Amino acid sequence: MRVVIQENYEKMSIWAAEHIVCAINSHRGPRPFVLGLPTGSSPLGVYKKLIEMNKAGKVSFKNVVTFNMDEYVGLDHDHDQSYWYFMHENFFNHIDLPERNINMLNGMAEDPEKECADYERKIALLGGIDLFMGGIGVDGHIAFNEPFTSLNSRTGLRTLTTDTRIVNSRFFGNDPEKVPAYALSVGVGTVTDSKEVLILINGHSKARALAQTVEGGVSQMWTCSALQLHKNAIIACDEAACGELKVDTYKYFLDVEKSERI
Repeated sequence: MRVVIQENYEKMSIWAAEHIVCAINSHRGPRPFVLGLPTGSSPLGVYKKLIEMNKAGKVSFKNVVTFNMDEYVGLDHDHDQSYWYFMHENFFNHIDLPERNINMLNGMAEDPEKECADYERKIALLGGIDLFMGGIGVDGHIAFNEPFTSLNSRTGLRTLTTDTRIVNSRFFGNDPEKVPAYALSVGVGTVTDSKEVLILINGHSKARALAQTVEGGVSQMWTCSALQLHKNAIIACDEAACGELKVDTYKYFLDVEKSERI
């Protein structure tokens, strides 16, 4: 596992965006570059920087296919809290990514099981995901894979915990009851099957989750810990998120990154 520590959220976002651009521009072959994407507050800075780099001609998304992590059950595309709406407002509408290359789970699907199985099948038909960017919750969940979700889980229907609904209630008038109780989500195994995984962790509220991701044991209690088993997992974090790392752990990763730059 690689841990890249940046001074603040802005610098973390810039580093992550430049890493993604490098991966896209280095891609060769006839198949498109397949990119996994998250929603939430953590990736907003990355999306802003990617938009700037696209408009500056530093990267094109014309040969990129995207798969998003999740979607609320019961919210249609026009709902301002649907992840379809979020992604178009904050990213897709501002870059040269063809609409046909966008893949998102349909929270209004009549048959959720078929919707999820088809999603997994399409990822496989494209040769898998080249890079999956994501974030984690304060309890270490990846996508909507709450604590005790199988680390081998695939895309499926998820029940959201009370804690998650409370955290997300800030987008629903601070009323947890208005937050959907279910979501469709890629599985932990779906994410870790990707060739590379880039996880964004920022802010002091995520400090315990970062420590568990890096220093804790592999456990279903912290689904983020599955990243320890991935050969190309990268954590991009800011200083505020490092508050619960051991001093020697913190120094180790700073030294490793410094050596990489020499």
